[in-house]
Amino acid sequence: MMERAATNSSNVKGKQLWQHHNKPIELWSAPVIDQKVAYIHENPVAAGFVLEGWHWRYSSAIDYSGGKGLLEIDFLD
Repeated sequence: MMERAATNSSNVKGKQLWQHHNKPIELWSAPVIDQKVAYIHENPVAAGFVLEGWHWRYSSAIDYSGGKGLLEIDFLD
């Protein structure tokens, strides 16, 4: 999959992991931020890597579910 993505990009040789585009999304309210965080937490589930978002080791979803993840998370009130 990464090799195929690299063939479609003129500035990548071999394999491409990240998408090359600039489509910023303004995080203008708490509900919008919550929506985007939920989307990010559900990506490993949608990809079939885990059954629950908080099972993904590198996700902050575990912090949002009351556990302690790999990195320190500062929640804003």
